[in-house]
This record gives sequence, C-alpha cells and structure tokens, in this order.
Amino acid sequence: QVQLQESGPGLVKPSQTLSLTCTVSGGSIETNYYYWSWIRQPPGKGLEWIGYIRYSGLSYYSTPLTSRTSISRITSKNQFTLRLTSVTPEDTAVYYCARYRSDYDSHDYWGQGTQVTVSS
Repeated sequence: QVQLQESGPGLVKPSQTLSLTCTVSGGSIETNYYYWSWIRQPPGKGLEWIGYIRYSGLSYYSTPLTSRTSISRITSKNQFTLRLTSVTPEDTAVYYCARYRSDYDSHDYWGQGTQVTVSS
C-alpha cells in the first residue's frame, strides 16, 4: 500500500518561500510510469495542479506558476519537495502530494493534505 505524507510550515509570510516535503512509503519514487505531483485547493475553489516530478527526475510545472515553482526529490529518503517563491495570500490553500500513473492518466494515491496560510 502506497502512502504519502505532506509536511512543512502551516504559516508563511507574504513574499517568503513556501517549502513542503512529501514522504512516500510503500513504493519507490523512481519506479517507471509514476509521476509525483503537488496539487492545491484554495478555500472555496477547485483543485489546481501545481506540477510534478517524473520517475526520471524531470520536473514539469503548471504554466501560471512556472516562474515561482520548483519540485525536486531526495531519492535516498524517498521524498519529493515543493518550493513556491514570492508567496501572496492567494497561495493560501490545502496542499496535497499525490502519485500520478501515466499509463492510467490519473492520480491514484494522495496524501491527506496540509493547510498552508500566507499571512503577515
């Protein structure tokens, strides 16, 4: 059974950098066909895909967030990370990490989500 767990600060000040880590258990982040996503849901809005890092280590980002986003991985710890720079209150959301199966074109395992609030 694959499990994902997000961790990181719940409060970030405007203009600072949001940093989150997703720890994966029950499967390797280097396994073929799996991509590892960050997704968020602002209050009262739908899910927004932020980006993913592929099993190969290549990262792809949502166009509106490309300039502020970096997704990387620590293979020795089976973790992947999100950095979002220059945050504003509009970045307040529940942030999820999830596994994407490229052969099924769907996210099949999700973390429980972590609330991040951007406020001074």
